[in-house]
Amino acid sequence: MTALTLSTAAAPGLRADAIVIGVAKGSAAGRQSLIMAPGAEAVDKAYDGKLAGVLETLGASGAEGEVTKLPAPAGFKAPLVVAVGLGAEPGKDAGYDGEALRKAAGVAARALAGAKKAAFALPLADAADAGVVGEGVLLGGYSFDAYKDNGAGGGGKKAKNGKAPLGEAALLGGKPRDKAYKAALERAAAVAEELNRARDLVNTPPNDLNPEAFAAIAQAAAKEHGIKVQVLDEKALAKGGYGGILGVGAGSASTPRLVKLSYTSAKATKSLAFVGKGITYDSGGISLKPAGHNETMKCDMAGAAAVFAAVVAAARLGLEVNVTGWLALAENMPSGSATRPGDVLRMYSGKTVEVLNTDAEGRLVLADALWAASAENPDAIVDVATLTGAMMLALGSRTYGIMANDDAFRAALHEAAEEVGEPAWPMPLPEHLRKGMESATADIANMGERMGGGLVAGLFLREFVGEGITWAHLDIAGPAFNEGGPFGYTPKGGTGTAVRTLVRLAERVAFGDLG
Repeated sequence: MTALTLSTAAAPGLRADAIVIGVAKGSAAGRQSLIMAPGAEAVDKAYDGKLAGVLETLGASGAEGEVTKLPAPAGFKAPLVVAVGLGAEPGKDAGYDGEALRKAAGVAARALAGAKKAAFALPLADAADAGVVGEGVLLGGYSFDAYKDNGAGGGGKKAKNGKAPLGEAALLGGKPRDKAYKAALERAAAVAEELNRARDLVNTPPNDLNPEAFAAIAQAAAKEHGIKVQVLDEKALAKGGYGGILGVGAGSASTPRLVKLSYTSAKATKSLAFVGKGITYDSGGISLKPAGHNETMKCDMAGAAAVFAAVVAAARLGLEVNVTGWLALAENMPSGSATRPGDVLRMYSGKTVEVLNTDAEGRLVLADALWAASAENPDAIVDVATLTGAMMLALGSRTYGIMANDDAFRAALHEAAEEVGEPAWPMPLPEHLRKGMESATADIANMGERMGGGLVAGLFLREFVGEGITWAHLDIAGPAFNEGGPFGYTPKGGTGTAVRTLVRLAERVAFGDLG
């Protein structure tokens, strides 16, 4: 990954491949104009204060995600200036929004792939700004090249005919000896590295990432970071009565797993449980998905990847809160041994579920893991899942839905998501939709009304949360996998959605400011 450093050097004398500056949309004399953001003063001065006009001539407007490159002025040791848009100019006495800085840094890092070093002269009002810029650089510079030919059998840092990520990002205006600045960059590195690990997992082809392989990766990371780990294989799941996870995995030659990761802090007074849906490939089972809907189903384990990354990040940050992650791992395939529509599964909780659609499998594995998490009576449980296409229809491809059995907790999660720049929206759990899941054969069916299907799924999951336990459900079906082009610091493919929300939630609990 890109190395992050703090620098007090002046832009003209810094040896680098490029100087990154920020520009924004301003207004003067009643017309839209381009303005230079703080940090760009030295570059602008070298252009005799006319850099804004030069950039406008080149078509720059200051819009978010916009990149304009031009030769550096005489006397600069870096040969290139990269101007990146920050969006609208902030109001008087207001600083630039952290998410705008994060996006700008990510866009610039991606534009500078192949460069060895770049100086980022973006606005840094404080250590927090340094942290978001650093995070944006690390997330925006991400690439997944493990399966591309590098001329030596693949798997190298540089794909054949491709470019390696930016080597180093020096943040100008940073304070190398300031504890707050150093802590901000360390946090950015820990969170971004684990989020990128989640992206790697989501992008890994399902022939290389089955439940057993995912569990092995989790075990290795747990050992590295002092996290306790327990893995239940198919025999242990059968002995324990985990009918939901076993039922989903019954049709696959790759047997299911339930992984428990436990990070504990000696100073913790609160505990959180994160539960992730980990369907390493989802064919739909006997209720087979139609052509055109299978190609990206390697991403159906993005919830488990997010939970895994969040627990490791919490351990790396040494947060004073106990965090347990539950990864419900299975592969949903059709075969002679697969669960059929009409079958009844006895879940870990003892409840029976009539399976009306085997493509509504995520809620079945989550139900078992939620009940297992509830048995430890944490202060709160959050599950994360690429659960329903209905949520994508409701909120689109960049926003995830939040449901909860506690309005205040749902609001706190929404605030946490907004703080870290992850678009999310609170969703209800209408009681009248519960009736649609009534079954003449079992305690509950895994399907209900078609309209409001994302909310129905949330109501189903609520049935498997222990009494009196605060719980929330994040349906990340839309933003977990980006099928379009990259934007901001978000790449094509796996995005790592929800990792930062979970980490921020854990921080708020640790700091006692959950609200």
